[in-house]
Amino acid sequence: MHTGLYHALDFAADGKSLDFLSIPFSVDRSPYYQVKVPVCRVRNGAGPRVLLMAGNHGDEYEGELLLGRLFRRLDPARIRGEVTILPATNAPAVMAARRRSPLDEGNLNRAFPGDPAGSPTFRLAHFLEHELFPRHDVVFDLHSGGTSMAHLPCALIERQGTPDRLGRALELMQALGMPYGFVAENGATAPTSMAAAARAGVIGISGEFGGGGTVTPETMAYTARAIDNLLIAVGLTDAPVLAASGPAPAPMQLLQLDSHRQAIYALRRGWFEPAVDVGARVDAGDLAGWFHDLTRLDQPEEELRFQEAGIVISRRLHSDSEAGDCLIQVARPVEEAGILARAA
Repeated sequence: MHTGLYHALDFAADGKSLDFLSIPFSVDRSPYYQVKVPVCRVRNGAGPRVLLMAGNHGDEYEGELLLGRLFRRLDPARIRGEVTILPATNAPAVMAARRRSPLDEGNLNRAFPGDPAGSPTFRLAHFLEHELFPRHDVVFDLHSGGTSMAHLPCALIERQGTPDRLGRALELMQALGMPYGFVAENGATAPTSMAAAARAGVIGISGEFGGGGTVTPETMAYTARAIDNLLIAVGLTDAPVLAASGPAPAPMQLLQLDSHRQAIYALRRGWFEPAVDVGARVDAGDLAGWFHDLTRLDQPEEELRFQEAGIVISRRLHSDSEAGDCLIQVARPVEEAGILARAA
């Protein structure tokens, strides 16, 4: 039992189980309501311990769908160790098809380290960082661009921990089979799941597997391959479970995202027209797109230009934009040796 959050999980039990994290939260419709977060467990003795989570943001679907499929397909007799699966981590947001929870407007990936006496999102974040993450060796948090963004398929780790830990995180990230991977620079106190994993002393890996509030055969294949490859790389199983089809991926290109200059933001209300799409390689000064003002039809659209060179990793799908919206973003290529040297 955990203050403000209850469960009956038996972490020592072998086999396959489906249970719930329960978070009491009185609502108008139901004064004794509990938020129910499904937790799937598959265990076969001692071995690697992996936590797979999706639905950190509710409108990101590849991970949610495939983690449910993984639980149905996993045979305890075919694994060594244990897997904890959270297919709908921020369950209220998943059920509402929203990025944030409708109960408290909580963005789970900005709520760590959480608060055991806070609103549901913050209670959940506290339980994950302080109770669930430390029971595992690796945490894999699956994301996508959500309803409003197109995103380059890529994996992500944080630049945290010792050189040995960062090296192992890089090794596992590269094993996913994604075309791109990047190293984030959010810092040790960041409110994200990856910073929470680092604080919990475990390896954290994340990724962006699609966008637009939908899934495609391509994004589902990327995601399935990444999940299978991680389970094989850590030694939990020796064969694919989801068995994604398609050609083998090329070696991963590492990218770095460490400056706000790598993104272009709207400074006022307007309508964004991109000149390039995700995956494009651009130089500083290249045209990124145009910003239109439909309330001032006598004024020409504004040209937007990249401040930094790199590969376009995301762009806004909604043309209608307000001040503060990220319109388009690039990451710069980096060599593995450079990443490790900076951690030493």
